Amino acid sequence: MMFIFVGLAVGVGPIVTGAILAPHRPDSEKISPYECGFEAFEDARMKFDVRYYLVAILFILFDLAIAFLFPWAIVLNEIGLFGFLSMMIFLAILVIGFIYEWMKGALEWD
Repeated sequence: MMFIFVGLAVGVGPIVTGAILAPHRPDSEKISPYECGFEAFEDARMKFDVRYYLVAILFILFDLAIAFLFPWAIVLNEIGLFGFLSMMIFLAILVIGFIYEWMKGALEWD
């Protein structure tokens, strides 16, 4: 029962507090739909810059790599030296890929 009350307080509390205390000054820019830096209701066939996709793929790649580190860290004592060396090889490949992308200018945004 206490879990439900704490959950409601954490979930609903900030929403209610924000609705009461936040200033309400809408303007056209604040209430306009926004996604990916483009207007939402323009031509559906307009071209996106390929760098947008490249940055998104790089984010997913490195985000998933970090997700592999947590279970590995928990069972590191059980998997021993083999598990440690396997993860170091995995991280080395990721670092080499990151350096390659950096040198190619994939992380630069004009």
